[in-house]
Amino acid sequence: MADSRPANPPPLTVAVSLVAVQGLVLIALGVAEAFSVVGDRLSVGISTAIFFLVYGVALVACAVALTRRWGWARGPVLMSQLIQLGIAWNVRDAPLLALVLAVAALVALAGMLSPASIEVLMPTAEDDAG
Repeated sequence: MADSRPANPPPLTVAVSLVAVQGLVLIALGVAEAFSVVGDRLSVGISTAIFFLVYGVALVACAVALTRRWGWARGPVLMSQLIQLGIAWNVRDAPLLALVLAVAALVALAGMLSPASIEVLMPTAEDDAG
């Protein structure tokens, strides 16, 4: 059965794309961390790698859920972007990295909080009925 709903609004598509990229970068960082673990920091390296991998997979899963208009994924994505803004502030001594992190988070937040995105992600009484 074909989906009769219109395409996702552009702000949501941009936000979801950024979130997917963020997730893939975290997965790559997790893999890189896993391969750089050395004996004297084994537990820290493994736990860091696992954290990055789980966080990255969760972001990619949220991005997929948002493309399917599953509203539950909005909260974790919004929280993640707010955390990223804090990280950008924390690494402000590396201006390029801070700028990339902040701009990506702000664009994703704007896309997620746009009225068009909120409209497609919020269930209506009509959606609940059938």
